[in-house]
Amino acid sequence: MSRSPILSVRGLTRTYDTANGGLTVLKGVDLDVMPGEMVGLIGPSGSGKSSLLHAAGLLEKPTEGTVAIDGEMVGDLDERARTRLRLSRIGFVYQFHHLLAEFDARDNVALPMRIAGMSLAQARRQAEETLTTRSLANKPRLLLADEPTGNLDPTTSQSVFESLRDLAKTTGVAALIATHNMELAGHMDRVFALKDGHLEERAAQSQAY
Repeated sequence: MSRSPILSVRGLTRTYDTANGGLTVLKGVDLDVMPGEMVGLIGPSGSGKSSLLHAAGLLEKPTEGTVAIDGEMVGDLDERARTRLRLSRIGFVYQFHHLLAEFDARDNVALPMRIAGMSLAQARRQAEETLTTRSLANKPRLLLADEPTGNLDPTTSQSVFESLRDLAKTTGVAALIATHNMELAGHMDRVFALKDGHLEERAAQSQAY
């Protein structure tokens, strides 16, 4: 497996125009994410986590700095090329919304299968696979997740995280995951906190589930 970074950002700066002037949320961020690595991104709301993910996922252009995916500099690509690259190499996972409150995420996904006549056990197995592989259907090289377990119950959060981790290790996908869940962050390979626009590496207190 290649040990060159799948995602490499250098000097990433992001400034937004506001009524009170420019607001800079990223200030010269450098980060590499290697094949099969899960990197956690923590920080309070508004600290720039989503801005970093959007820049890495080619959804926004940074104000300054460079983004490379598999060694290819992608900052100057036109929108068509950026879209093609997103579809072929990048997977996205966001929070699970529009869930029925009386069911956990797994049973929300399993509900249509149950209605179609599938057994409960089979529907739940397939639902767990769906929760973790829907973002990996295109076999991406880079997985970007923004609070993927934010609306999930603890048991399902752990199940989804374990599946993502297993997929990263077996397929070599590089994962950058923004989360408020400090317990899950502690099980990632590396953890960075965004503070005042800068990344600070934190010790990942990893323990086997």
